[in-house]
Amino acid sequence: MAYSKVSNKTQDKDVKYLSKDYNSFKDQLMDFAEVYFPNNFNDFSEGNPGMMFMEMAAYVGDVLSYYTDTQLQESFLLLAKEKENLFNLAYAMGYRPRVVDASNVDLELFQLIPSTGASGDYSPDFNYCLQINPNSTFTSTEGPTFYINNEVDFKVSSSFDPTEINIYQYDSSNNPQYYLLKKKTKAISGQTKEQTFTCGAAEAFKTFTLFDTNIISIESIKDSDGNEYYEVPYLAQDLIFEEQENLGTNDPELSGFNNQTPYLLKIKKSSRRFVSRFKANNQLEIQFGAGNSDKADEQIIPNPDNIGLGIKDGRSKLDTAYDPSNFLMTKAYGQVPSNTTLTVKYVIGGGINSNVNANTITETDTIFSSNNPNLNGSLLNFVKTSIAVNNPEAAKGGGDGDSIEEIRENTMAQFATQQRTVTKEDYIIRTMSMPSKFGRVAKAYIVQDDQISPLSNEFNRIRNPLALNLYTLGYDNNKKLTNLNTATKTNLQTYLEQYRMLTDAINIKNAFVINFALDFEITVFKNYNNNEILLDCIAELQDYFNVDKWQINQPIIESEVSNVISSVTGVQSLERLTFENKSGTALGYSQYKYDFKGATRKGVIYPALDPSIFEIKNLNTDIKGRVTTY
Repeated sequence: MAYSKVSNKTQDKDVKYLSKDYNSFKDQLMDFAEVYFPNNFNDFSEGNPGMMFMEMAAYVGDVLSYYTDTQLQESFLLLAKEKENLFNLAYAMGYRPRVVDASNVDLELFQLIPSTGASGDYSPDFNYCLQINPNSTFTSTEGPTFYINNEVDFKVSSSFDPTEINIYQYDSSNNPQYYLLKKKTKAISGQTKEQTFTCGAAEAFKTFTLFDTNIISIESIKDSDGNEYYEVPYLAQDLIFEEQENLGTNDPELSGFNNQTPYLLKIKKSSRRFVSRFKANNQLEIQFGAGNSDKADEQIIPNPDNIGLGIKDGRSKLDTAYDPSNFLMTKAYGQVPSNTTLTVKYVIGGGINSNVNANTITETDTIFSSNNPNLNGSLLNFVKTSIAVNNPEAAKGGGDGDSIEEIRENTMAQFATQQRTVTKEDYIIRTMSMPSKFGRVAKAYIVQDDQISPLSNEFNRIRNPLALNLYTLGYDNNKKLTNLNTATKTNLQTYLEQYRMLTDAINIKNAFVINFALDFEITVFKNYNNNEILLDCIAELQDYFNVDKWQINQPIIESEVSNVISSVTGVQSLERLTFENKSGTALGYSQYKYDFKGATRKGVIYPALDPSIFEIKNLNTDIKGRVTTY
């Protein structure tokens, strides 16, 4: 039997792709049938069963079109509306959404201690000083609970952590009987909780979810063997920034600065690490790494350092099959906890309700300790009952986390900076944001490094594109400008390592302090008290030259200083205004001399070419004025 060849070529049909809703789909289906199937389908009445299928197809098309548009919209940060999608986009772009913000507050802690001594020579018996342990809690009468991170030791007094001592009570002979000790510390709203998880066999990228929804932070994760896991921004980061007490056992060279720098910032490597991410329901998800093999990494992924080099215990050739999936078994993304129990300590609380009013944190739930077992028991118990707490100012900073728009805007801002220090402003912000327990930076200024040109015999300098000079200053006990100690500089160098560009070397240097005095003469309107107006002028100048308001390389504008004086009510005119350099360490001033007259151009006193800052060392004595009468 012979078969004839039949063409299967179909007629090209004009299909339109602009329909997006039910009515458009239905109209186009009817037009399509009318054009291409005129003999098969020509009854478009509502009673025709064929119209039911067209309407069903239009319905399906409308639904699919909606979901397609919605899914596409939810994949863009600017258009997404679903919280879950915004969370995923934020994490992908390097921003960690906030689900709750903790408030913070300055607490005043009080304790009574007995006196010791005789014959009119009395002093506080510091043997009865207590230590309040970290994580001790304090409750406000408005409900929220606050906790402290650090130990409060009433026996220790330093510029960083001073102890105020006052006589509290006298005995019948008018001798001091009890002294009142006061210390200040910062507290955070919240309380510490624990949750345990049992781990079986190793499982790559093991994930757990905490039950609570108002989690502020994770304090620690330890397994049943005592190993600690460290939180990192991403699992591939194996460098951990760890804080250590500034003790001689940790760093003999820097421990001498523990008065101003109580903690050191150290870098170490750790295979035990985790990341945490908030989910759309505000629960916190914890994820560990992928290192699920007991073998050494060199056995899983061949190490080129040990191949063909002829070194001891090395290999002459590569005899291990290369499988890219083997990377997931190494500790490159961290070690998976296996056959152990994890204990997760975390803090819950915060929220807008944690912004309690002043003088409301009065209840203590503290854990006391004393280092002297030979104390009078009844007296020690009395001392423990004397512990009191108060917040002289209201707690601030508490919030209910990011809104939808805040997630969107914060993510875009985060993506622009990438948590990197690129501009000068980035370096200044990061420097000033270093936690104070690693040392306090009062002033910072950064410039490009320069060096002497090797192609010139003259003292010509050229820019060094690979290095930056960060000029810094701190405060002494009297809040006067001083150089940072070595421990603080070391911590700052380590702290900036997390953010600096790879090609940026950072040289931390001391800025120059230029001390000066100010002298002025004024005339006063009649019916005004000369001394009162003069004191008002000095008070305004003290506020204007407050060191907190001045930055490195900020010039003195004489017209602004004149306006400060002239704006005081009662001042008729400013007759004279002079600036005089003050120098000499023997007199308590900076060692650097400065020519104010030579540095003045058109009413502006410019700082030195080397980064420097103007400072009135003694606001009470270095600002002098007089009233002139005619």
